[in-house]
Amino acid sequence: MENNDIVKGYKVFNPDWTCEEYQYEVGKTYEMDDSPVYCSRGFHFCLKAADCFDFFNFNSDNKVAEVIALGEVDSEENDDNSKCYTNKIKIVREITWYEVLELVNTGKNCSGYCNTGDRNTGNNNTGEYNTGHMNTGDFNTGDRNIGDFNTGGWNIGDNNTGSNNTGDCNAGNCNAGDWNTGNRNIGDYNVGDWNKSSFNTGCFMTEEQKIMLFNKPSDYTHENWSDSDARWLLNQIPRNVVEWVYSADMSDEEKEEHPTHETTGGYLKVLDKSECSQLWWDSLSDSQKNIIRKLPNFDPEIFKQCTGITVE
Repeated sequence: MENNDIVKGYKVFNPDWTCEEYQYEVGKTYEMDDSPVYCSRGFHFCLKAADCFDFFNFNSDNKVAEVIALGEVDSEENDDNSKCYTNKIKIVREITWYEVLELVNTGKNCSGYCNTGDRNTGNNNTGEYNTGHMNTGDFNTGDRNIGDFNTGGWNIGDNNTGSNNTGDCNAGNCNAGDWNTGNRNIGDYNVGDWNKSSFNTGCFMTEEQKIMLFNKPSDYTHENWSDSDARWLLNQIPRNVVEWVYSADMSDEEKEEHPTHETTGGYLKVLDKSECSQLWWDSLSDSQKNIIRKLPNFDPEIFKQCTGITVE
């Protein structure tokens, strides 16, 4: 089509100011005899700076310039970008990379482009602090997430490593529930796939399965165990316990390792896990101990192997 008005736009070049078979220079005008044809013939440029990077890498080594079309211009109205072709183009001025970032981002402090959010390394993000692309949420490494803190892509939920999850904290894919390692689960905490119920290692489960206790089948589900008083008590076992050991009670090895005991009169001993657990057990009332002893299939030897606690 014939163009009577000057059309302003942007064009990206290789680091040496070449583009396709032409060598360009700032301030000069380039012209061809034929009429331009979209995506076939002419000097191409974009009306929006961000659209240029649909065709060039977003690389600060490349040159970016403001241009004007002085001849005919051909474009495609239905195209997703503002790419145009002209038979006469002038390279008006070089644009610094700092200015490029301002042109292609509405958000601030972005190294990617087409971001309306702030501090994005990726592209086309509405949210903030995204390394991935096309995220509405924040802090996403993956792409096209509506939720936040996703490593995978296409997640509506948050904190997903997998992709296409509407739930949260999934390592698997396409989960509606939460905390699933498997795929396509409606329930939660599933390792297997296609489960409607929760805490399953199998697949296609509609009812929560019973769990093993003390190496034998039990009538407990994982939910029963999670809600039990026994589990609540066991979670109270301290990780670290210290006690004061007087010099008179120290072994020769302890005295060698802690020579300051001669002036302090002893040393502060950090107990190991089994010692902490046993002290905790010994401090329980008989009724509290019985809550744990009444677990299905309770076995004192297995209990000791797992916790370090001698029950009797």
